Amino acid sequence: MLRYFDRVEFAKVVRQYRGDKAIKGFTTWDQCVSMLFCHLAKAQSLREICGGLKSCLGKLSHLGVKTSPTRSNLSYANSHRSWEIYQGLFFQLLNKVQSGWKGKRKFRFKNKLYSIDGSVIDLCLSLFDWAKFRTTKGAIKLHMVLDHDGYLPCFALITEGIVHEVKALKNDIITAFSFL
Repeated sequence: MLRYFDRVEFAKVVRQYRGDKAIKGFTTWDQCVSMLFCHLAKAQSLREICGGLKSCLGKLSHLGVKTSPTRSNLSYANSHRSWEIYQGLFFQLLNKVQSGWKGKRKFRFKNKLYSIDGSVIDLCLSLFDWAKFRTTKGAIKLHMVLDHDGYLPCFALITEGIVHEVKALKNDIITAFSFL
């Protein structure tokens, strides 16, 4: 997965936002690899991230990471490094992906193609008593409109979990877009 990241462009973004200023060992690249591991391994804590990376220490050198991070280094980096570095990285990847898709679609449509989806997000009813979904369950629903030109969501609406997609479509999505 890391082969999609251009290390030179990543270094430019890090320099732009001064992400590696006054660091001694745990670089922004190390933090990025650690957080990607966190998401892919579905780690729940700093201990899981650091332990998981420590268990595959020999393979980390191939990813450009010298040593596995300590919990304190990772915690400090997550709380003090600028989020703008990762926003810049996101936009780099977005441009790369969108430029790769141009002209490579099997189907061409006369009008723009959009998909609408609604996903239920479960919540704990005792913590979120306003999100009643069923008698013992709380939930909200995320309604998304996906633009197939960029393969990214172009509209999002969060409602109570009981609201059906058709009602959300009639009330809010149609008024937000003139294409439907």
